[in-house]
Amino acid sequence: MTRQLNKDTTVCMSLASRPGNFGTRFHNFLYDALDLNYLYKAFTTTDLPAAIGGVRALGIRGCAISMPFKEAVIALVDELDPSAKAIDSVNTIVNTDGYLKAYNTDYIAIASLLKQHQVDRGLTFALRGSGGMAKAVAAALKDAGFNHGYIVARNEQSGRELAALYGFEWREDLGDLQPGLLINATPTGMSGGAESELMSFTPRQVDAAKVIFEVVALPEITPLVRYAQEKDKTVITGAAVFAIQAVEQFALYTGIRPDDALFREAAAWSRQ
Repeated sequence: MTRQLNKDTTVCMSLASRPGNFGTRFHNFLYDALDLNYLYKAFTTTDLPAAIGGVRALGIRGCAISMPFKEAVIALVDELDPSAKAIDSVNTIVNTDGYLKAYNTDYIAIASLLKQHQVDRGLTFALRGSGGMAKAVAAALKDAGFNHGYIVARNEQSGRELAALYGFEWREDLGDLQPGLLINATPTGMSGGAESELMSFTPRQVDAAKVIFEVVALPEITPLVRYAQEKDKTVITGAAVFAIQAVEQFALYTGIRPDDALFREAAAWSRQ
């Protein structure tokens, strides 16, 4: 039976600089499968305060937050869950009668994938980026037992701060270093941007690495992922990150957690 929208339909949404279809397809697939009177829609904005004000004023139940809004949105919510407060980064807002509480489910997804792929904690890593997503990655790496790595960021202040927070080292560039684990937490390779055809690491660096972790979810096969797959590297994709963090969001918005089989079905549908 096709769901009928009405005045009682609960609306959830996402805010991103370059909206994609994955989240919209994922959430709406689950709403259909579980017969929930919900609707999900993706948006972008050039006025973040007004957009969050609209979430509050219009009773939007949930709002996913993507780059570049993960840190800027902190000042616009009422409460930070420990998952967001610990890393000063938000990817999820839940609206309860106008009260906005912010969470970060990126950390959960990253930690889960590191464990799932049994990434060797003895590997030296290079994490490119120092924004909100990079903070979630750095925290997950530290908590998983990775003790030797580099925060590679052009912004020296934020790069040094993130490195110092978790006991890593900041570098503006990797130079001749060849870490075994490479993680991209920048928009490089993302669809629609000026750097959509670029890789965040050089071919030489990828050739020397064992594991490539791409956080960009759109497209699923970024230039970095494509090159790493051609070189038979262990590859973790941004689409995998997106799917896991999205199901955590779904549970926060609806109070329902899909079983594993339904989760896999929704993720597969969303990638079509």
